[in-house]
Formats: sequence, C-alpha cells, structure tokens
Amino acid sequence: MVRFKNRYVLCEVVSEDPRCRQCIEDRALGLAVRDAIARVHGDYGLACCSISFTVKYLNAYTGTVLLRCRKDSYRLLCSALPFVRHLESRAQRYPCSLNTLHVGGTIRTCQKFLIQYNRTQLLRLLQSCTNEEEKQCIQKSLLSCSLTEEQSQSGDEEEDDGTETD
Repeated sequence: MVRFKNRYVLCEVVSEDPRCRQCIEDRALGLAVRDAIARVHGDYGLACCSISFTVKYLNAYTGTVLLRCRKDSYRLLCSALPFVRHLESRAQRYPCSLNTLHVGGTIRTCQKFLIQYNRTQLLRLLQSCTNEEEKQCIQKSLLSCSLTEEQSQSGDEEEDDGTETD
C-alpha cells in the first residue's frame, strides 16, 4: 500500500457583493481555481494540481472553503489562488477573491484553526459594538464556539484524516 499525503488549504471568499457568497457552488469554485492555475502555471501546473484536487468543504454563508491537493503541489495551488478574480454561477459573474487562511495536513487541524480564527473575529466585533444588546449577542456566539466530536450513525463511513490508500 502507498500513502498519498495531502494538504488542505483553508480559504475565505472575499466579495463586496453579498449575493456572491450565497450563489457559489463547489463545482464553479473548483473550475475557477483550476482556470487560475492554468493561467499562472500552464499545463504543467494544472496537471500537477489536478491529480487529487477537490473542494472538500464550502460554506456559502460564511464564505469558507477547504481545498485538498497533493503535498507536492500545494505551493502551486496557493500561488494561483490570488489570481481568482470572479466566480461564475447560474450564468452570472461575481467579482471576488480568495484569501488563504491556513494550510494544514489534516481537515481536523484546519477545523481547529478555523475555530480560533472565528473567535478572534468575534472578539474584534465585540470591541467595535455600539450598544449592550449587540455585545450580549456576540458574547453568546463567542461562548458557543467549540469543537465537539459527533458519533457517526453508520460504521462504514469513510474516515477523512488526510490519508488515502491506493
């Protein structure tokens, strides 16, 4: 058996248009990233990154994206992400950019980073509150941030801890 090591790139979609985040789909995002890799690194870069490139997670409401690629080619992927300038969804183009937050070896490390990142963002919001009601709402959100393990209902679900066998 051969173990293929992957890297997980945690990004956020930055857009001035709020409709952009709500309309994006993982397929459209994957095509935009592949197109940026092809423009920046050519056919060689696209071939290297396409081997195990997938969009593992997309939260349209928060604009959080988790991309997976091979360990050997994650630098090609990260260097092409700033060149994503728009996303196409439902025959419309939305201007946006991708901001890389974290690169990790497992999905779990990216989750831990995302929880810490969200806490710091909530603390920044808390400092900029104008009235007491906003402060209480943000403090409640801050206290509810935690990472808990959920028991899977079926035992034959695929574990995704960053390892693959072939």
